[in-house]
Amino acid sequence: MTGHALLPDGQTRGPRWRAGLTALLVLLLAACGASQDAPAPGQPAPTDGQTGEGRASVTISGDDQLVEALTWRIPPVELAAEGIGDARRRADEALGEGRLHEDADAAIPLYLAILRLAPDDARARRGLDRALTALLRRGDEQLALAGEDDAALRQAHALAAVARTVAAEDAEVRSYLERVDLADRLWALNAAAEADLRDGRYGAQGGGALAGFREALRLQPDQPRALQGVAAVESGLIRNAELAAERGEFQAAARWIELAARVRPGSGTIADARERVEAVRRARIAQLRDAGLRVLAEYNGVRKARDQLAELLRIAQPGDPAATELRTRIDLATHYGLFRPGQVFTDALQNGGRGPQMIVVPHGAFRMGAEADAIDAQDYEKPARYLRFDRGFAMSRHEVTVGEFKRYLAATGARTRAARRGYSMPYDERSGNFVRRSLVGIGSDYLGGVAADDLPVLHVSAGDADGYVKWLSQQTGRNYRLPSEAEFEYALRAGNTGRYPWGNAAVPPSRAGNFTGSRDRSPAGRTWANAFAGYGDGYWGPAPVGSFRANAFGLYDMAGNVSEWVADCWHDGYRRAPKDGKAWFNPGCRTRVIRGGSWASAPSQLRSVWRAPLERDVTNAQIGFRVVRDL
Repeated sequence: MTGHALLPDGQTRGPRWRAGLTALLVLLLAACGASQDAPAPGQPAPTDGQTGEGRASVTISGDDQLVEALTWRIPPVELAAEGIGDARRRADEALGEGRLHEDADAAIPLYLAILRLAPDDARARRGLDRALTALLRRGDEQLALAGEDDAALRQAHALAAVARTVAAEDAEVRSYLERVDLADRLWALNAAAEADLRDGRYGAQGGGALAGFREALRLQPDQPRALQGVAAVESGLIRNAELAAERGEFQAAARWIELAARVRPGSGTIADARERVEAVRRARIAQLRDAGLRVLAEYNGVRKARDQLAELLRIAQPGDPAATELRTRIDLATHYGLFRPGQVFTDALQNGGRGPQMIVVPHGAFRMGAEADAIDAQDYEKPARYLRFDRGFAMSRHEVTVGEFKRYLAATGARTRAARRGYSMPYDERSGNFVRRSLVGIGSDYLGGVAADDLPVLHVSAGDADGYVKWLSQQTGRNYRLPSEAEFEYALRAGNTGRYPWGNAAVPPSRAGNFTGSRDRSPAGRTWANAFAGYGDGYWGPAPVGSFRANAFGLYDMAGNVSEWVADCWHDGYRRAPKDGKAWFNPGCRTRVIRGGSWASAPSQLRSVWRAPLERDVTNAQIGFRVVRDL
């Protein structure tokens, strides 16, 4: 405490304390006289604005609102000179018991009554000194609790009123009163700031709750209630950030976090808050990604998924892997449905079993047809043109086999063209030509004998192939069809721009396919008159599917083995052909296109651009087909 210290029993306070006490006694004597301690019976007690025994009214720090709070009415004590000794004893007992001011039997009222009658009573003076010291100590104890306990603050006020009444001019009393005044200001600042806090007026950019709490801390650094208030402001701003994040407003959340970071620089809670907001962002991103992937399988799924991607990109950081994943899947779905390029799959059939093995052909562009100066080019192979497939498609990895086609016939009871007319055109070993022979059809090999199930189906017409793909579509619920001529050449080239599917080399690479080679021999020892010099593949006639190397798209025998029906009707060139690569088909047309050379084709018919017309009902030992499925 400042000024004269409150001294232990047996010592006296300084002259200022004595002067204050003398003045108090003079006032008391002047107001009441030596024998009157209380108003006479029936006389009203003093009210505010009046003076009377035991009433003092002094303003601290110019604040008139504190007058009533700092006023103590001295309990009246009836005391005559002959009773001083007993009063002194009772006062000492009250002081020892800690009863300082509460009523007429408390220490301070008794000591004051004694000193009023005997101003020079040293023992009473020392007792009053000790009582005031105890009072101020008790007051400081209450002030220590007054930051958050209004009852403690009221008690500190009550004790201040007693001390002020007893020794208003004492330095230690004045110091205590200043501390009470500070506690009042802190309470008011904190209470107003807490009201702002409850109403969401955080004041992170000026004013509001934060300004009030900071002013309280300026007055008393480390004041617990204000520190808690500042932390609450920070928490409120962080909560706003979390609520914004829950609404998907992550830019707003970031702004709230930045404001919170300015409240208590270096606070460890900010990093945690950022992580919580990021956790909400990650969860929302994952939710949007999963929703986007899920709707891809629905009708109009690409558009729906793009909506999810747009929202994901709005909230994601640049380069977010979930956004990359969803964007990639949307791109794949745009071009391949739910598949990926190069993916191999089969579709289940309703009657059991699986359909042909399919592979996803990547989307892309190529130049179709023969260039004007190409060797062996025919007019009907021109003009060359660029085509682009914006969407991939699935193509059977090999030609439809005998076994696969038999399952179709068994399931439907369909009769093929060869079966209805009773013949087809197998290869005749004796003449080296293709000849008409009865009882040759599906299930027959190139010689007319029984075909193994893994051989490409022969002796099928274009109409037979159309019937098979229609059945596949019904069985799988997917759109199977014959490839368009453009799709066939695109898949045959597989990115190669050369004269042949393997490039421009005059001789095919080893195991490139089942072609006519000078080293091939028929069962009777025949050789080809027009063949690739120095090439041999070990087969005279079709080979089992998949016997040779697949091309870059994973497709087998796109050139060689058997020529294949496509969906297009025959036209003498490409001048008015569809620009999207779809089949150029005229309802009712009788002449269809075949593509890809066969096991018996001349080298010029193995060119990538080679095409030929054929009546749709023709069947022989050179022609088969493969299927395409839309994705």
